[in-house]
Amino acid sequence: MSSPHRPLNPRSGLVLDTHELGRRAGAMKVVRTSVEAPADLGISVIGVPLGSPVELDLRLESVVEGVLVSGSAVVEVRGECVRCLGEVSDQLEVGIQELFVYPGMEPDDTLASRLAGDLIDLEPLLRDEVVLDLPFQPLCREDCSGLCVECGANLNDNPGHRHESRLDPRWAALHGLEGSGSEPYDVLQTAPRAMKFPGESARRNEE
Repeated sequence: MSSPHRPLNPRSGLVLDTHELGRRAGAMKVVRTSVEAPADLGISVIGVPLGSPVELDLRLESVVEGVLVSGSAVVEVRGECVRCLGEVSDQLEVGIQELFVYPGMEPDDTLASRLAGDLIDLEPLLRDEVVLDLPFQPLCREDCSGLCVECGANLNDNPGHRHESRLDPRWAALHGLEGSGSEPYDVLQTAPRAMKFPGESARRNEE
């Protein structure tokens, strides 16, 4: 729900004039237009580019309390894939429905959107709807393989990308014994039990 205290810019394409509706309940006006997207319409990783087209398809209907706005808005979104850092671009359609209360009316909701004279400011409402529908972690594709953790190569471009395994320097000395003619030694192998000699138990009994 948009803020009732936001300063209104009459020159913005997202500000609509309802003068011709009057306050006649049931009066209706259809608005189909393309306007420029405002700044900061999005989140840090993805959003609507400044000045890109916002396609509005709206119906403005006069009711007792104010003007009911319903319809949709279509915007272009661009961002960065969180796995491979590649570009993400898509089209997003959001639903719009809000009652803008006439000046002087006392709605139950103190945060209700209000008309400024005969003008309606759609920007806060559009911002709320777009931000809520944007992905928090955008992907260029669902199966994006991301980047190589060692060299940063894009694994989508080279799925067979590999690096030779590096030997931990703490095991280097043991690694050097391999191929020296001796049998390989497994550090996890259980040590053999001590061997008992046949006469050992008899001598202990005599003592």
